[in-house]
Amino acid sequence: MNVSYVAWGIGIYMVIAVGVAILSRRSNISDMSGYFIGGRKIGGVISALSYSATTFSAFMLVGLAGLTYQGGVGALGFEVVYIAGVSLVALFGPRFWLVGKKYGYITPSEMIGDRFNSKKSAIVVALVSCLFLIPYSAVQLAGVGYLLQGITDNAIPFTTGVLIATVIAILFSNIAGIHSVMWTDALQALVMIVSATAVVLVVVNQLGGFGEFFSNLEVNHAEMLAVPGNGYFDFLTFLGLTIPWFFFSLSNPQVSQRLFMPSSLRDLRKMLIGFLVFAVIYTFVAIMWGFSAMQIFPDLSNPDLATPLLLSSGIVPTILGIIVMIGILAAAVSTIDSILLTLSSMFARDVYGNMKKNRTDAQQLRVGKIVIPIIAVLAFLFAQLELNLIAVLSVAASSGLIVTVPAFFGTFFWKRGTAAGVLSSVSISALLVLILEFTGMKPFGVWPGIWGLTISTILFVVVSLMTKPPEKKANEFIGYLQTEMKNKI
Repeated sequence: MNVSYVAWGIGIYMVIAVGVAILSRRSNISDMSGYFIGGRKIGGVISALSYSATTFSAFMLVGLAGLTYQGGVGALGFEVVYIAGVSLVALFGPRFWLVGKKYGYITPSEMIGDRFNSKKSAIVVALVSCLFLIPYSAVQLAGVGYLLQGITDNAIPFTTGVLIATVIAILFSNIAGIHSVMWTDALQALVMIVSATAVVLVVVNQLGGFGEFFSNLEVNHAEMLAVPGNGYFDFLTFLGLTIPWFFFSLSNPQVSQRLFMPSSLRDLRKMLIGFLVFAVIYTFVAIMWGFSAMQIFPDLSNPDLATPLLLSSGIVPTILGIIVMIGILAAAVSTIDSILLTLSSMFARDVYGNMKKNRTDAQQLRVGKIVIPIIAVLAFLFAQLELNLIAVLSVAASSGLIVTVPAFFGTFFWKRGTAAGVLSSVSISALLVLILEFTGMKPFGVWPGIWGLTISTILFVVVSLMTKPPEKKANEFIGYLQTEMKNKI
């Protein structure tokens, strides 16, 4: 694809998106609540579009398409498990929203720390989130790097693409905090879903229509229409990929923090329903992209190049290809800037704010803004490793974050849980996952995420039973929720 077209597309996108971000500025961004969670006044439709754009990042049209190219229809099962995992939002979402409004929580780690009367718990959860989410941000940057490199035949090098995405993410995060991110996300989500669906229709039509499309798959790639197919999706691999993804909406703080933001429970429900509709459409679109690339480019050495090559193949009209490119770039940026805001809020609120008494809201906000570009630079440096198979790397990040899941269940449903249980389960299990991911070890063939969840659960339960719980806070917290859930849900 002509590099000048790509440059013009990015330039036009920047002008429009920055304009939307500036228009989204509100007067209530001068405190932590206003800057990082929109003052808990985000409407349902905007919440749904932003939640979708943040969740479906470069992972989908680059990563999931690449995973489909690599392993076939098993990728669909993998993503369906994630969509099923969104049921956790129905269970935890109202509880997050209710306690967030009552106690003024800004971050999920702050909520855990307060529930267990433990500043150390908040600090540990925040630091573990930083440890695993910075590489996940790098994965999104890498997705943009591969995209621009592939569609321009290396005229825009990988590093330049990563740098472009990093600068845009920092810019959007700083203009108006979460307000600019939410509104640019909404714009980006619409571009993503419309353009990606249009490409599928165009490509399938070029390949002879849906009947011919699936007939060719059945004749030439029959093994890709079954599980384990070519052998990639054996049982343990499928389990290792899907379990962390099932808990994604709870374990990933850039997603769970969104549960504090809607202006009402009704808007929270709208967010969930809107996201599910978006998820179903976008999942099938990404899978079809992978199958399309499989038929057109049967011998790719790097599956993550399936989408870039499809867009630059000549089958997709140039204008539509540019729009889709912008949609993928926007999707990656929406995830990165959400992570930047979440991690900076966690560091400012839960690490900086708890290291010394009496640090004001204004001081925390100032530190949070300073941390944003630092986190972005760390992600940029990590992305330079140019690691392959974005979908698997995304799961690796979630494998580390999954160790916080037992603490979340304990927060809402187990009065006997203790701070010592949280500290041991999160820190020890995170270290275990880190070692397994770094060394590539899979004891007994079991993936790190499953080990992390298993060990974390055991530690949380056993250590909690051996230590004294904060009975007063537990009774107050859970008792309040039980009463409110009966009255409002």
